[in-house]
Amino acid sequence: MLISTPMSDALERYLDLSSQELKLTAENMANIDTPGYRAEGFDFAGEMGRSLAELTAGQTRNGVARKPFSQSAAHVGLVDGLIERPDGNNVSMDRESLNMAEAQLRFRTGVELLKRESARVMDAIHVDSK
Repeated sequence: MLISTPMSDALERYLDLSSQELKLTAENMANIDTPGYRAEGFDFAGEMGRSLAELTAGQTRNGVARKPFSQSAAHVGLVDGLIERPDGNNVSMDRESLNMAEAQLRFRTGVELLKRESARVMDAIHVDSK
């Protein structure tokens, strides 16, 4: 049986976005020496806000989902404002390393929050057996 709460749904999307950001950053790093490659990215906070709005719109007053939460991918685009090298590549290892560290911290935080949410749900289920 799958038990889902609004918080676990939001954390699931948070982890999905963190994972997508990690993959995208790894792609950028892998292409640091590819001539003409342009760094790609997305606005994590904006995408999370969009996802939460979509999730909230899919709920009724009592928290029961009227429609399933879509797992649409983040709106990825080229990163503006980066310095381009003579070969046309604009990937900065310093920027990508920082993005990787931030995404890893987000993912770890999301995992911890999801563990706590699961423990809270399990406590609520077993409250009568104590």
